[in-house]
Amino acid sequence: MSSLSALFVIAVATVAALRLWLLARQSRAVSSHRSTVPAPFAERISPAEHSKAADYTLANARLARVSIIIDSLVTLALTVGGGIALIDRFWAARTGWREPWIGGAVILSIVVLNAVFELPVSLWRTFQIEARFGFNRMTARLFCADLAKSALLGLLIGGPVVIAALLLMQRAGELWWLWAWSGWLLLTLLMSWAWPVLIAPLFNRFTHLEDPNLRQRIEALLARCGFSTKGVFVVDGSRRSAHGNAYFTGLGRNKRIVFFDTLLKQLEGGEVEAVLAHELGHFRLKHVRKRLMVSVVVSFGALALLGWLAGQRLFYGSLGVPTPSPHAALLLFALVVPVVTFLATPLASMWSRRHEFEADAFAAQYSSARALASALTKLYRDNATTLTPDELYSTFYYSHPPALERIARLRQLQSAAQVPDSPAPVGAG
Repeated sequence: MSSLSALFVIAVATVAALRLWLLARQSRAVSSHRSTVPAPFAERISPAEHSKAADYTLANARLARVSIIIDSLVTLALTVGGGIALIDRFWAARTGWREPWIGGAVILSIVVLNAVFELPVSLWRTFQIEARFGFNRMTARLFCADLAKSALLGLLIGGPVVIAALLLMQRAGELWWLWAWSGWLLLTLLMSWAWPVLIAPLFNRFTHLEDPNLRQRIEALLARCGFSTKGVFVVDGSRRSAHGNAYFTGLGRNKRIVFFDTLLKQLEGGEVEAVLAHELGHFRLKHVRKRLMVSVVVSFGALALLGWLAGQRLFYGSLGVPTPSPHAALLLFALVVPVVTFLATPLASMWSRRHEFEADAFAAQYSSARALASALTKLYRDNATTLTPDELYSTFYYSHPPALERIARLRQLQSAAQVPDSPAPVGAG
């Protein structure tokens, strides 16, 4: 084994050990506070509900440990263990294909192999953990249907993208990655536009919000915020899970606001309005645009790096692939990047939490901080969200502020407001 191969093994083991250590910290923090509801939530969340959230978090942590170990072993087996090279030889010996077709076959084989390893974890999470804590509504038939649809979409969309990338790597010269980056930008915009109207309806049923009082309240909020949308929709999330959620999706004329039907059953009208105001805040404060711009810059750098690495024989040989090829470069890069960039995880999480605080402040201005705090408390309770995470774990992984910190900030906003429950006038801000 070369020194670079050994360095990669050490990096994979170090990242796995760090992830396991963070999970252990999270489990200890949650276990130590299992029997005591934090004071700000004591009137709204019972000890039994708080204990359930702790047990749910601990069950997911145990499964996450297994997933981390499997992921690490698969990564090592495919790279320094020679897995990619073995699959490559298998297809070469039996077909005699050349790029891009042999590359497509090798990549497809590894995608399927990864899915096979991930399937038991997904099944256990859905039909054991989620079912045990009363969240799963998924039937085996629906699970298989979702799996089949996802696989077909991946093949229909991902297949041509992979073939195009391999052709560019083979025939477009040293700057192939620049053409690939341009294509990626176009695909990203196209998918963002098409997802709400073409792809999401393949998995869920979307209906227009029917409640006239709630619709009137939402339309008034949209007018205050100066926001236009193609519609406010309700998605049948209850077919799969009891968890509630809301989100904003789409670009241009296809912008949509989507509420899970489970969320509408959990919240009152003012709380739904406050949650929507938070989601609108992400749009009005240009969070979506900022994240898209960052992804554009990051993808440019990543593809430029891949363009350089693809021409380095040492890159292949140190990661278990004796014969360089475009498809090997893509696979190795996809396996190496998560290991190398893991330490950037807390930076991304911190940026996301900052956006969440900003959207909360927007919701407090245009709706009600008190109503948003009430809605979040209900969601924490009904979704069995732990109220007492480990500080370091949440710094690494939490895209949303921890419950205690977020509710405290909302109460500060409520106290600072001159007229706490009055919406901001039209055009304010």
